[in-house]
Amino acid sequence: MEKIKIGGLMQSEGRALLRVLSVPDRPGVAGTLLSILGQNGINIEFLVEGSDLEGYGNFAICIDQKDLGTALGILESVKNNIDARGISYVPDVAILSVFGPHLREKPRVPGAMFNALASNGINIIAISTSISSVSCVIESVHVDAAIQALQNAFEIPFFEVKKRPRDY
Repeated sequence: MEKIKIGGLMQSEGRALLRVLSVPDRPGVAGTLLSILGQNGINIEFLVEGSDLEGYGNFAICIDQKDLGTALGILESVKNNIDARGISYVPDVAILSVFGPHLREKPRVPGAMFNALASNGINIIAISTSISSVSCVIESVHVDAAIQALQNAFEIPFFEVKKRPRDY
C-alpha cells in the first residue's frame, strides 16, 4: 500500500501519564485540576477526558517525568474536593504525534497510525486528536519500534525528537 504523506512526526520522551478516575460530571472539575497543576509549574503536554458507562469523567494527563512526584501530591490533595475515586499513573511513557498539513482531509491517518503500531505489538495507552494532529501515549520501551513502524506507514518529511535525560 502507498505511504500516506503527512507533515511530520514528533516524539516526546521522558513523560509520565497520570489518570484521575471516576470524577462526577459537573462544571469546574477540569478547571480545578488543570489550574492547580499549572499554578505549581507543571506543564501538561497531553490531555484527554472522557466518560465511562456510569457517567463519571476520567482524565489522562501527560507531564514531564521529573514532575511526577509533585503532581501526585497535588492531585491527592484535591482528590476529595473533586470526588475522584482514584488516581493512578504510568511512569516512563512517550508521546508520538503525527501532524498535517490538512490532516482533517486525510481520514486514513489515524487508522494507519494505530494499525502500524499494533502490527508491531505496541499497545496504545491513550489517544488524543486535534484538527491538525493525532497523538498517542505508549511505553517508552517501545519508542524505537514505534518510530520505525510509523516511518514504514507514512511519508514523513519532518521529524522532531524531544528527549529528556534519564535522571529521574
